Amino acid sequence: VEQRTGIDAGSWGGILSLGAKMRGIAGVIADGPVRDIDEARAYDFPVYCRTLTARTARARVAEAFTNGPITLGEAPFLVTAHPGDYAIADASGVVIIAAADIERLLDAAEMIAGREAAMAKSLLAGTPISQVMGADYEHMLR
Repeated sequence: VEQRTGIDAGSWGGILSLGAKMRGIAGVIADGPVRDIDEARAYDFPVYCRTLTARTARARVAEAFTNGPITLGEAPFLVTAHPGDYAIADASGVVIIAAADIERLLDAAEMIAGREAAMAKSLLAGTPISQVMGADYEHMLR
């Protein structure tokens, strides 16, 4: 959900969360505030947003379109998400992946996750963190 106006009001709320879950939607990323986060959590429906609010969108926010490209973030970190793109979100942040890039990025992510799992195993086995991290950790993405 891209929200550029009415930024003090929620662009998403509890009824929308329930409706989306009932339609099989996996979750929502809102580039603005949302309402009723406790309801979304009760429905086990993931909602990632900039902030929370109690203010309704009524008379403050109007839907411009559905299923079109949206812009998320702020300069210099603006990202355009297109229908069909992939979104990965957790409490640390949100990443948008162009559909054309998904296979390449999944391969890289699996490699990184495997290396970090091996690093964690080494730490648990007693290897000092200075040895586990090593000089090549910062270059793992090359």
